[in-house]
Amino acid sequence: MESLAPNTEVRLAVAQCFRTLTTSTDTKDIITTLQTLHSYLEEGPESRTTSVQRAEFRRAHFTRTLQFLVSNIQADWLRGLTATQRTELWDGLFLKGPPEQALLVLMEGIGELRASTNLDHLVSITEKFLQSGRLAELLWSYCLETGPSDSPQLRETLLGRIVALPDLAANRLHPKNKTLFLPQQYHPLLATNMLTALERTCQALKDGTDCSLTFVAQTLGKVCIQGHSGLVLAVMAPRLSACTRSDMVWQRVCWKLLENVPQRCMESVLTGLVQAVNGPDALGRIIGNLVLTNKKAQFVITHKLLLLQYKYETQVLRIVLGYLAADRNRRPLLIQVLRSVSQAWANPSAVKHTPLEQQLYVSKALLLSVSLLRDSELQELRSELLQCMLGGMQSHLDSSVVRIRRMGMVVGECLSSCMDINNTKLKFEYNHDEESQELLSLMTPVASDELEAEPANRVDCPPETGETTPSTQNVSSQNKSNTEPDSDLDSDDELTPYDMSGDQEIMEAPPPRYLRDCLEALISSEDAVRVELSLRAAEGLVRKNVFATREISVQLTKVLLHMEDKYSINSFLSLRQATMVALTVIDSVPVTRYLTTEFYSLNYSLRQRLDILEVLALAAQELSKPINEKRNPSMGISASMDLTLYPGDNPVHWQQVVEKRIQSKTKRLGKGATQPPAEATPNRYAPVAGHFFFPLLSNYDKPQVTFDLLGGDHLVLGRLIHTLGLFMHLAINAPIAAQMGCALLDFVWAVRYHVDQMVRRGVLFAVCSVFLSMPSQNLLVDLSDQLFETRTWLADVAEGDPDADCRNLAVQSLVVLDKSLKKQLQDQQTLSMEP
Repeated sequence: MESLAPNTEVRLAVAQCFRTLTTSTDTKDIITTLQTLHSYLEEGPESRTTSVQRAEFRRAHFTRTLQFLVSNIQADWLRGLTATQRTELWDGLFLKGPPEQALLVLMEGIGELRASTNLDHLVSITEKFLQSGRLAELLWSYCLETGPSDSPQLRETLLGRIVALPDLAANRLHPKNKTLFLPQQYHPLLATNMLTALERTCQALKDGTDCSLTFVAQTLGKVCIQGHSGLVLAVMAPRLSACTRSDMVWQRVCWKLLENVPQRCMESVLTGLVQAVNGPDALGRIIGNLVLTNKKAQFVITHKLLLLQYKYETQVLRIVLGYLAADRNRRPLLIQVLRSVSQAWANPSAVKHTPLEQQLYVSKALLLSVSLLRDSELQELRSELLQCMLGGMQSHLDSSVVRIRRMGMVVGECLSSCMDINNTKLKFEYNHDEESQELLSLMTPVASDELEAEPANRVDCPPETGETTPSTQNVSSQNKSNTEPDSDLDSDDELTPYDMSGDQEIMEAPPPRYLRDCLEALISSEDAVRVELSLRAAEGLVRKNVFATREISVQLTKVLLHMEDKYSINSFLSLRQATMVALTVIDSVPVTRYLTTEFYSLNYSLRQRLDILEVLALAAQELSKPINEKRNPSMGISASMDLTLYPGDNPVHWQQVVEKRIQSKTKRLGKGATQPPAEATPNRYAPVAGHFFFPLLSNYDKPQVTFDLLGGDHLVLGRLIHTLGLFMHLAINAPIAAQMGCALLDFVWAVRYHVDQMVRRGVLFAVCSVFLSMPSQNLLVDLSDQLFETRTWLADVAEGDPDADCRNLAVQSLVVLDKSLKKQLQDQQTLSMEP
């Protein structure tokens, strides 16, 4: 009975306090009762209660007392207290005692009370709870394990209240939420409290006291898995990095903390940590050899961060791979990573089906892994790297995407430079853009991170003064001696060069003035100057003399299509293309028939077939534009090129030029329109659209000896589909548009799931062009059976295609289709409502 007396005494005393607070109206009794409850929470010799009584009150009666106070928050006796008495006696009970119990009661009260002054009162107490460091006390109590053993359900509830406090407060207080409860304020505060608990743990371990980091690790894992790892670790990582630099106890505490993180939270913690630390050394000190003892951590570090995810910056790759390379026990994992990354980079299926951004990410990981290898390891892996380089380069160079081909060239150069096989190194010609420069820079080792914090008054370099050091005196004296006039009396360096910027090259022969002369020169002449002059003058002559052009249009087109740049003529390709476009525009039907026939003929290179498509596309675009009467007839699409023109070739009179300049530079107020409205002109493309379009659909499924459109020639197939889509788009409002749309949709439907992303982009562009150009009534009548299946396919592409451009095109096509169908349905409803 004696052992039960203190427990019974505390229970009776608390019950008496509750009765007094419920029934009494005397303020003195209320104050005395609240002071009695405070006495069970006070420590020290001045306390009126024994340690056994205080422990019993904390264990069995503290939560019940706080719940009683919250339930009587509207009582009259509370209103009778002054503000100072309420803060000291009523609020103080929540800021003393076990902090986990106080937090749970406060969050429960905030969730139950409606918007009122009572709710504001509990919110203010919660703010004081957080600002007074009670969270740190809560975490520290679990580190010491001084509290009573709790159930897993209670601990999970407490973790949920700690981590989700901003969400619970926002749901209850919005839009009157407190700044302290915002995630940007609360989670850094929580991180600071966790650091305080870890610091106390380190000191306790040095003093010989055992501690547990399980609860702190659970808190860290739960806050990271809920998406707040960036805010928390941005505060914790720099502090942990600094503390572990010279303190082994801190290192062991960090290692134990990461070991106790729950497995389901391990990925969130590690991904946030590798982004928050400033280098591989810091990561190694914080997590130690966790990848060797924890399978989940090993999977995240060696596989998921490198091969499955690609959203991280290059610095994250440097940190992860540098961490694996920094310790001899972890270097086997670096070799394992290199093998898996090299296989992924060389996989032809991955090159075709993974997003370009992920391929760039894997390429960076491969180059960084190779740069971290030692010479002995490189010799051991040389055969595997060689196989990876050859297979991967072939897969990348076969791609129709320029960036993927350039990526393969850069990685191939870097790998061959590292292996140095028979003193031979690969060298490609490509544009050195920012992406290729970054890949090349990855092979250069970077000094270890984490520069020590420098004092503010430290001077890294000597200040500049007016004094001259001896070395600079020597250099200046040498320079002075070299510039003396006696040193070289015969020098011509001081002579001013003659300005020759306005000089023009004198042609040995005049340019041809007749189109047949150009044709004869291009066919039979061996004179480089004459051939160049003929090529430069050909487009202007074609556009000026229509009748002469139509006589020899097909013959001249044939010559230009087979012509080679034997004399390295400047802008040869542009001049040749411009002349062929002019011929197609002037004499559309014969030239188009010839070009579309030759596209599927034998013994043409892929470059020539692509030239045919480009000429047809440019000619169709020019034909679809209205004719400008004031346009210089000798200036076509090569107007910006360096053409040799006669002064009399320009029909625009000088007075018109002057008047045009005056009109463009004169400001008028209130004069109204100064230019007449544009006159309607016939569309020159509409009558010949079928000649451009249908012949290209005739033989696409017949493989030739040197040309397999549905086989390996993905680049030509993608360009062909894109060109057909352009023809369809330009044929808007043309009578033949509906027939063209049906034929094009049937053609691209067979290759809509092509492995090459350029082909898929062309298919989506063509489908979008069909929806834009076909009349809405024809979409419902002619394509009614295909619209549902087409829409389902577009939705799948918009959601799951690995290429971002394909996804965007699919979304645009869906929008265009929905608008067209909606317009047609509205028109039908309008017609049905008319009498």
